[in-house]
Amino acid sequence: MFDRVDRRLSRLLAENGGASVNDLAARLEVSPPTVRARLKALVGAGLLKIVGVLNVSERPELISAIIGIHANGRGKLDEIARRMSELPFVTSVSIVTGRYDLIAEVLIEGDMADLYRVTSELLPGLAEPGCIQGSETFVVMRSHNRWLSVPKGVWEDDAADPRARGRRAEA
Repeated sequence: MFDRVDRRLSRLLAENGGASVNDLAARLEVSPPTVRARLKALVGAGLLKIVGVLNVSERPELISAIIGIHANGRGKLDEIARRMSELPFVTSVSIVTGRYDLIAEVLIEGDMADLYRVTSELLPGLAEPGCIQGSETFVVMRSHNRWLSVPKGVWEDDAADPRARGRRAEA
């Protein structure tokens, strides 16, 4: 469980993941060894990950989309979500309540044909036939304060070649 120091530490890192241990210690009013120990424990427990994120609204070559998915998971919805999260271009997958069973966020370097391939081939191919019953794709036209991790498949050496992306996704 996060205590007050852990919560403040994670908040400071969310503002500036490159902050030095000494700066974090000063702002938290604890010693640098305490910050190092807390970071090591939080990262080691899988509770905190320090990553670079991208301001998607400043990258016009990227297409960001949110996909609502109707799925009959037959008790395997978590497994389908995990497999979906491992696909190239997928930034996150969530099992949700409401109109859809899953919400996937994708970030595509390319054009609408690449997005269509993800929604019409890659996502439905993850589960048994009939499991993915339909989807609705929402292309993000403009966003505010939307920072995303760059998923695999984006800005890789062969990312400009859609056929190479497809081979990677099928591997």
